[in-house]
Amino acid sequence: MRIITLNCNGLRSSASKGVFDWLSTQDADVICLQETRAHADQRAKHGGFCMDGMDAYFEDAQRPGYSGVALYARRRPDQLIRGIGIDAFDSEGRWLEARWGDLSVVSLYLPSGSSSQERQDFKFQTMDWLGAHLEQLRASGRQYVICGDVNIAHREIDLKNWRSNRKNSGFLPEERAWMDQLLDQHWCDSFRQLYPEVAEYTWWSNRGRAWDNNVGWRIDYQLVSRNLADSLRGASIFREQRFSDHAPYTVDFQLPRLRRREAGIAGER
Repeated sequence: MRIITLNCNGLRSSASKGVFDWLSTQDADVICLQETRAHADQRAKHGGFCMDGMDAYFEDAQRPGYSGVALYARRRPDQLIRGIGIDAFDSEGRWLEARWGDLSVVSLYLPSGSSSQERQDFKFQTMDWLGAHLEQLRASGRQYVICGDVNIAHREIDLKNWRSNRKNSGFLPEERAWMDQLLDQHWCDSFRQLYPEVAEYTWWSNRGRAWDNNVGWRIDYQLVSRNLADSLRGASIFREQRFSDHAPYTVDFQLPRLRRREAGIAGER
């Protein structure tokens, strides 16, 4: 089973840069996108956001042109869950969960706190909400893959200039401690599980020459429940093309493929 996650920094922008052409060649079972920033009427006008053999599901923010997550799946989910039940979080379109049997895959977009102290406070509040929610999910015994932009670099190895970013959102002690707690409580960072000491990044600032010089942060994850850790087989971060200020992150699992029940080209649902 193959799962890909990407913060596309605008669905229309990444589409114009060829992301759907690339995704269609990757033989993925599930694709999770974040920061889609396009409502249904905008997607309908564009008409280029569907992929052969995959259903598309979107959870939009109430605010136009903001946030939003999506999930593409080769087989229609048994159940789709939108949000975590907290209006302040759910209204920003940040959680979309698909369930097949005992397996759940989530497209998650955690807020950034870099724009203001108000947004950092909201990020901290969101971390509290999510911590409690993820503990409930873990206790359910289901198999979970939480995909997305968490906007936190966990360890020093996860960003190039860690010394100069110790007081910046995304590498604050409180944020890193939250990641410590998650990973101590039966969740697994798929990349670090497979590659404990490899320095690779998934996001680069558009300022300066961060991309060219590989001055990046690893803030995009596939967090898996511990009952899935032994099924991890490989992971990769794709940098040969640039579709966004983030890079696609792919993980392969030794799990049954989500083969389609119906043939044909699927659209948005």
